Amino acid sequence: MDHAAPIFIYDVRTVIELVLLVFALVVQGVAFVHCLTQRGDAFPAIGTLPKGAWLAILGVCLLLTLLFFQAINIFGLIGIAASLVYLLDVRAGLRDMTDGKGFW
Repeated sequence: MDHAAPIFIYDVRTVIELVLLVFALVVQGVAFVHCLTQRGDAFPAIGTLPKGAWLAILGVCLLLTLLFFQAINIFGLIGIAASLVYLLDVRAGLRDMTDGKGFW
């Protein structure tokens, strides 16, 4: 019975890492697609980085997460943070600017 615990812990770790990877890819993908579909002139109007800068940041983070295929590394964590900043701050500003109209 003493040998079952080390084997089980690797299975749990693998599942947790897979869930975090899926979460990271979904969040980064949604942020990138949302940024891609927004008007470019709205970004400076809300006082944030231009659309091209956000696309570069989100695109590189998504690419590095896909390339390394891990959410628990420095690139994955930076990608999650950048995507959440975009979704929670910039997206809200863009939505307020358009009076909440639109699909997103």
